Amino acid sequence: MPADWDGQVDLFAIVKLDSGGFVRGWNLGAELIKGYSEAEIVGSHFSTFYREEDRRRGVPDQLLAAAQRDGHVEDTGWRVRQDGSEFWARVTISAIRNDQGQVLGFVKIVRDLTTEKQEVDHRDALQRTFAHDLLSPVTALRGYLDLIGEELDPDHRLLRLAGEASDHLIAMAQALLADSTTTADRGRRRATLDLITRGAVALVLPGQAPTRVQFGHVDAVPVLGDVLGLRRAVANVLENAAKYSDDVIEIDLFETDEGAAVRVRDHGRGIHPDDLATITTEGQRGRYADASDGGSGIGLASVRQIVSAHGGTLRIASDPGEGTSVTITIPRADDVIAESA
Repeated sequence: MPADWDGQVDLFAIVKLDSGGFVRGWNLGAELIKGYSEAEIVGSHFSTFYREEDRRRGVPDQLLAAAQRDGHVEDTGWRVRQDGSEFWARVTISAIRNDQGQVLGFVKIVRDLTTEKQEVDHRDALQRTFAHDLLSPVTALRGYLDLIGEELDPDHRLLRLAGEASDHLIAMAQALLADSTTTADRGRRRATLDLITRGAVALVLPGQAPTRVQFGHVDAVPVLGDVLGLRRAVANVLENAAKYSDDVIEIDLFETDEGAAVRVRDHGRGIHPDDLATITTEGQRGRYADASDGGSGIGLASVRQIVSAHGGTLRIASDPGEGTSVTITIPRADDVIAESA
């Protein structure tokens, strides 16, 4: 085995595709992760690696189209091995072009994150249990304070302060419970992405929205999902835009072939080109981040996780010193309903 494969074959698969998405090259990492030998898979379409429901939705073709349009695309979700078992993968597809700009094919890099996802799911389960156990007594405490308020002056200073503290504890427990639940099945309901985005703006920039945020194109496209989770995802993107720029933040909401999209653009310091492939990894902040900025590098990782749980896509484009554009795309509600019917 070549030295440069040592310790890496179980982490990364490199797959070469032609312009139509058919496998033309296959490394040892791909064989170990996906289970096919090169002889078995070359000539097959890469949609073979996707679940049946994803193929029905056209996800493989959408990803190739996005890579051809944008140069590269990143997606995280379930993939299928040769034996039918599933694994959680982070996939980056990059277009390969000739000197005239014509797409000759694609390079697909796959990382198996199944163990990492299991650890995250376990941590979320523990956090969910803690939040649930915390919410019950603090809610009871708030009820006792209300009963005391019936006996005392409801404007009593100490009683008012205790009530405010208990309300804060309840809000914290509810937020903790919401944060611990990252699947799109929780609280699924229909909403338009523009209203979700306006809620995120009000959450992140209360009172500053008229001067910091500029809405451009706005389409009211319905989505079906975890509205609180989606609002949190957009809020995390807005927080980064507000943190790393001082100018107006531009927001556009529009419909694409993939569904409802929200694009947040700032004119701040940007992201180094070499960091774009890893910036959504938990703990990665990018080389332009400063210690004084605060944060721990989990915001975009959370966004990626929420978007992936909804079957959506996350795209990030940036020019150092010019700003960053982050686009979240979520399947339309009508499409989701049709697929599950």
